[in-house]
Amino acid sequence: MNLFQRLRFNLWYFRRPLWDSGITPPELWQFIEKNPSGRAIDLGCGTGTNAISLARHGWHVTGVDFANRAIEQARRKAREQNLSINFIVDDVTRLSDVIGPFDLILDIGCFHGILPNLRPVYLKSISRILVPGGTWLLYAMRQPPAANFSAPGVTEDEIVRLSTVFNLLHREDGFDPGGRESSWFWFGSKQRQ
Repeated sequence: MNLFQRLRFNLWYFRRPLWDSGITPPELWQFIEKNPSGRAIDLGCGTGTNAISLARHGWHVTGVDFANRAIEQARRKAREQNLSINFIVDDVTRLSDVIGPFDLILDIGCFHGILPNLRPVYLKSISRILVPGGTWLLYAMRQPPAANFSAPGVTEDEIVRLSTVFNLLHREDGFDPGGRESSWFWFGSKQRQ
């Protein structure tokens, strides 16, 4: 992310950004109900809503966001609930201050906003910190193959490429509140040879 993008995201957190609903999605609740607690990382955690939900259910959680203001709000919310969550200001394409491994990597709306040329770096980072048998739970906007606009999103071709790095375990297609095509993906780590 460049300096302008960082500034813009930080400014959005002086109010409530559209994506910061304050509600943990049912897909994450289902994951929590079906899986034993472990170590989780929430990439693009914003004000910590989902990190807090995980921590309240026994998970040891790290939350990462490059927006200082969002991390400040997340730390305050966790303190108010007496939860110990490691919130870090960092770039998800680097994760320089993150030590894994993690059983769950949660990404709700972060990956699709990363510039396409930086996505391989992100994938290399999460491959490094995801335990064998771990889950990468991803929510992303989709983009038609011939999209002529610069809105964030992933294409079907990119999803196929992701499936060469991770095992696609499950996919649910739908729409965001604004009517844009989106999907939930449950990826598993590939067994290391």
